[in-house]
Amino acid sequence: MDNPSNAVGSTKPVLSVRKADGTTRGVALVLHGGRSHSYERVEARHLSPARMVPFARHLYRAGGKHGLAVWTLRNSVRGWNGPDMSPLQDARWALARIHEQHPAVPVYLVGHSMGGLTAICAADDPQVDAVVALAPWLSPTTPAERVTGRKVLIVHGSTDRWTSPAESLKFAQRAAPLAEELRYVSLAGAGHFMFRRVRLWHTLTTGFVLKAYGERTGVDVGGGLARLEALLPATAAGTPVVL
Repeated sequence: MDNPSNAVGSTKPVLSVRKADGTTRGVALVLHGGRSHSYERVEARHLSPARMVPFARHLYRAGGKHGLAVWTLRNSVRGWNGPDMSPLQDARWALARIHEQHPAVPVYLVGHSMGGLTAICAADDPQVDAVVALAPWLSPTTPAERVTGRKVLIVHGSTDRWTSPAESLKFAQRAAPLAEELRYVSLAGAGHFMFRRVRLWHTLTTGFVLKAYGERTGVDVGGGLARLEALLPATAAGTPVVL
């Protein structure tokens, strides 16, 4: 299906692929945010997809040499669009292409805002091993069962006024009994757009993905995970860590 959204015309999602060095042993799929309702085409210059480019680069610098490819999805249209769930259709389209090119390798979903919701909703794909949801747009109707058996990290700034840290924590508590692992991090003083404490957003995201990737594949991802373990001490599932 070339155009999974209901947008008018030739609007299509776009994938940018950073290939792993040597054999691809896993794929990280990076998902951007958007709007509640809009069928306007997403452009590379828009802030939502541009915001995720540094995350993709950070993931690739850390994981590419260990066999982790990084795919970045630019959605077909800017909105979630109610029952159309346009970005979820785009994510399913991207996952189908990962299945074709890299069957059976684990997939790691990383999404911000609406992309965080998309990542959680797409986590039931059989190749998905772990999800990182950054300032996700969650609600009481977000289906917790989608993360069953998955490793999940939710990071939310305490001063976010665009999406709700409280709803993220409630989701974490609902999903914790279902997930293989669930961590919730509250970043004190950080807002929605991840300008403040940006290095910590990157460290948490890349560290969690590489840790899950190493555990799943047996690949030695190096000693860079010590900082993640220091930042995320063992806690009860769904219990917030405040950084």
